[in-house]
Amino acid sequence: MDGMLSQDEINALLAGMDTSGGDAGGDAPADAPAADDASAAPVGGGSIDESLLTDSEKDAIGEVANISMGSSATTLYSLVNQKVNITTPQVELANWEHVIDNYERPCVFIQIKYTVGLDGTNILILKEHDVMVITDLMMGGDGTNTEGEIGELQLSAISEAMNQMMGAAATSLSTMINQKVDISPPQATLLDMINDDPSDIAEFLTGTFVRISFKMQVGDLVDSTLMQLYPIDFAKTLKDTVITGDSGGGDSAPAPEPAPAPAPTPPPAAGPMPDAAGMPQMDPNMMAGGMPQMGMGMGMPQMGMPMQMMPQMMNMNIQPAQFQNFAGGTTIMAGGENIGIIKDVPLEVTVELGRTAKPIADILDFAPGTIIELDKVAGEPVDVLVNGKFVAKGEVVVIEESFGVRVTEIVQ
Repeated sequence: MDGMLSQDEINALLAGMDTSGGDAGGDAPADAPAADDASAAPVGGGSIDESLLTDSEKDAIGEVANISMGSSATTLYSLVNQKVNITTPQVELANWEHVIDNYERPCVFIQIKYTVGLDGTNILILKEHDVMVITDLMMGGDGTNTEGEIGELQLSAISEAMNQMMGAAATSLSTMINQKVDISPPQATLLDMINDDPSDIAEFLTGTFVRISFKMQVGDLVDSTLMQLYPIDFAKTLKDTVITGDSGGGDSAPAPEPAPAPAPTPPPAAGPMPDAAGMPQMDPNMMAGGMPQMGMGMGMPQMGMPMQMMPQMMNMNIQPAQFQNFAGGTTIMAGGENIGIIKDVPLEVTVELGRTAKPIADILDFAPGTIIELDKVAGEPVDVLVNGKFVAKGEVVVIEESFGVRVTEIVQ
């Protein structure tokens, strides 16, 4: 059996191949975990470098946000006709994971971009329940109609509210930096955040950003947290622009020169001329009138000065300031509700032909052709409801091939 391998030799060769194969295969698993770890890193996660923002910068950014949100609270009050309280903000660094972990889901993201005066973006985050309460109050409700999910109607209404609020904040910023600041119309989106890619919302959400938390109270209906998110660079630019007057790069604006000192008031022309000794003469009229001789102390009229020449402030006529009314402004209703700024918010109008109550057994027997008797008499006016609230009565008409309602009575 020349040239043939024995069984022992075959086993030895197989053992050598297994050993080499095991080494080659063992290298791959050692490298695999590194690749897995790199691909498993979540977007917007990881640790936060707190050195990106100093404590003094956080305080300054918080002060700017506090002033801006104060104007926004006043505007929100005019929209909902409820007391609005927004407390001092808390400024910190955060990432996408922190927002998900610390905020209720789903929630409404409202993105606002500055178009004039500043170049940047910020995002407001409101809880779903808070949005339902605010929009219900805006549309004439009592704030308790919060059932169901947020729809286009609520998103449109809260966008308009945020447009007014952030517009007021932009006006405050304009005053602080002494130049016009304007924003684009806000965009509101309902998100659950878990399955959403932050880069689809705003690119800065994929890294570390500034999170400003406010405690917001609206009457007895809302006691919640409002969050505002800024890119770090934009937050620093905003702080520099408002606090130090630096509008982004370059040296700070030079300090204004002190105002020139006011010109001294000339002496009264009617005063007596001093005699050779340098002393003013006494006014004989004063002596004749029985006036006592007065000394030369500070604040007292000099001898020889007629009483009608006393300082003018003694005869100042102080009146309350009068302001001219703005022409063409929004109409303020007697109740204090500013209806002009929400005229573009769409409302759902429903016409109700009638109602009835049926037991479950009768409802289970419903079939095509079943006749349901309503509580309205034939020819009786139908009810018109706006956003679920009864506002008017009317009669059914036909307009070409469509039904319509002619309003016959407005319900107060």
